[in-house]
Amino acid sequence: MLLTRVITALAILPVVLGMLFYASPAVWGLFMLAIALVACWEWSRMCSLSGTGQAAYLVASGAVGAFLWLLYLRLVPGNFVAMAMTGFIIATVFWVVGAPYWLANKLRPSPSMCAVAGWIVAWPAWLAFVVLRDTSPWILLALAALVWVADIAAYFAGKRFGRRKLAPAVSPGKSWEGVYGGLAGVVVYGAVLSWIAHAYPTPLSSIFGGPLGIAAIACMLVLAGLSVVGDLFESWMKRGAGLKDSSSLLPGHGGILDRIDALTSTLPVAAFALSLGLGGV
Repeated sequence: MLLTRVITALAILPVVLGMLFYASPAVWGLFMLAIALVACWEWSRMCSLSGTGQAAYLVASGAVGAFLWLLYLRLVPGNFVAMAMTGFIIATVFWVVGAPYWLANKLRPSPSMCAVAGWIVAWPAWLAFVVLRDTSPWILLALAALVWVADIAAYFAGKRFGRRKLAPAVSPGKSWEGVYGGLAGVVVYGAVLSWIAHAYPTPLSSIFGGPLGIAAIACMLVLAGLSVVGDLFESWMKRGAGLKDSSSLLPGHGGILDRIDALTSTLPVAAFALSLGLGGV
């Protein structure tokens, strides 16, 4: 299993990095649109929709995705920036208030409510992938790396010190000690980014420059906490549908949502925070 995971990761990583740094904005947007539509398909499997309901959901998802992409390319009338900001605000409220409330109360809403939640998960994330990449591929990569650092640090801290279960009914392997280890890892990561930003002119300098460094690291800790919420929320949806993985598209990893669950809860909130002044999206 580990070998399969490594081989899959090594096959995917060059493609993603190549698209991130070398694709045109239109191609990057289309690439991420394909991922978002696959995520919508995977989500539809968790909603307990009927066969007809699932088909209708996928058709509607395709229509939403096509509209957003054409709006981004300015091929249909509308304000893409306003649309993106609206999506970021909705996602921020959902991940800060809605998803934690569902998890804390072990709620399993109706299939239609779950389907709407899937759009709140997928489309603000797509908007964030596009907007943050337009701002700077390095900023988007740094934010994705934040999630990876938190996840890796949490894994090793939980493995070594884990005693108190975080959410045994949702994800038995996660512990509070793992969460604390993940947060500690993010503080170290933030300190390194701050040092680099002060030592060399980089796209991150505007975020960590001057007195913003401490605020930026504090925001990173919030994002790390939200990455746990995103992970747990997707796990909760899978458990409710009786699924181990969102799909089997990625050998050794599961599905697309299994790999981007934490990014769906962090990137829109990060884009919203940046739009408020931490670097300016």
